[in-house]
Amino acid sequence: MDNIYISIIESLIFASDDPILPKEIARAIKEIDGGDVSISEAEIHSAVDALNEKYSEKESAFKIIRIANGLTFATKPEYAKYVGYLSTEKSKRRLSQAALETLAIIAYKQPITKPEIEMIRGVNSDYMLNTLLEKKLVTIQGRAETIGRPLLYATTDEFLKYFGLNNLKDLPKPREIEEIMKDEDFIEQKRKIMMNAMEEVLENETDLSENGENGTVETE
Repeated sequence: MDNIYISIIESLIFASDDPILPKEIARAIKEIDGGDVSISEAEIHSAVDALNEKYSEKESAFKIIRIANGLTFATKPEYAKYVGYLSTEKSKRRLSQAALETLAIIAYKQPITKPEIEMIRGVNSDYMLNTLLEKKLVTIQGRAETIGRPLLYATTDEFLKYFGLNNLKDLPKPREIEEIMKDEDFIEQKRKIMMNAMEEVLENETDLSENGENGTVETE
């Protein structure tokens, strides 16, 4: 493959807000350079491998990763803690423990019905399911062939992007989850998240208190 196309592939991945599919890259190139241009998805993946090799030789802080069946730039794992410290996107979209629990059940048991989720959790899951649907982390995937034909829930590509997975096969095994839970870095990050959450609650309570005081009108 010509170096010019490797650079074009690099620019398309870089400019895309979301993981871009290899077929979308091929389509963009053919639209601009003409239908006679022959470029396959295999060649695009080879170009990505060549780019990553170049980044590695230059000891770059980033590389191209495969996620949600697409391609996107990402910083290397060793810099994650620094990037994570400054990142606010995840905090804006932070999921509660109950939402994470519901999402985990769907991820590992999908497609699954609401009654089955509630049987595992032991509590009503209406609110949690609505939250996950609103965040586009889960979707309705038809109906079950059982009495009442309840809705079936499954994860989405947004779920893969949220957790940095290429496909569902990349989900950690239960044994791996136990190891992650014991990891010191994970424990420290969890502590920071909890502290941030507590600070947010205190700030909200303070704002409410101040607003209440400012809005009080004394009468004689």
